[in-house]
Amino acid sequence: MPATKNIYRITFVNRDRVYEIYARHVGASGIPGFVQVGELLFGEKSAVVVDPSEESLRHEFKSVKQTHIPMHAVVRIDEVEKQGVARISKADNAGNVTPLPVPTPKAPET
Repeated sequence: MPATKNIYRITFVNRDRVYEIYARHVGASGIPGFVQVGELLFGEKSAVVVDPSEESLRHEFKSVKQTHIPMHAVVRIDEVEKQGVARISKADNAGNVTPLPVPTPKAPET
């Protein structure tokens, strides 16, 4: 029986826009405060219907093996059964959302 490959939908905010991407790997990053996302998935290039938002994402991440997203920018991570369409949308209600407070590390006392 072949091992199933997980698919994750990662939603995060970047510069007043909401990104929704799909990937096979999501985990803790070696960089504190970041989530590591790898093996990004995009639709078939040969598809007749081309979504300009997905094409923009494909171009933005074309040579990326892994990306590290700040934890405070992540809205949600879902494990899904099927890959959907990656997209970028405007964060219409960005002004109505209050981000969670992020603790600031204290400098060591000398």
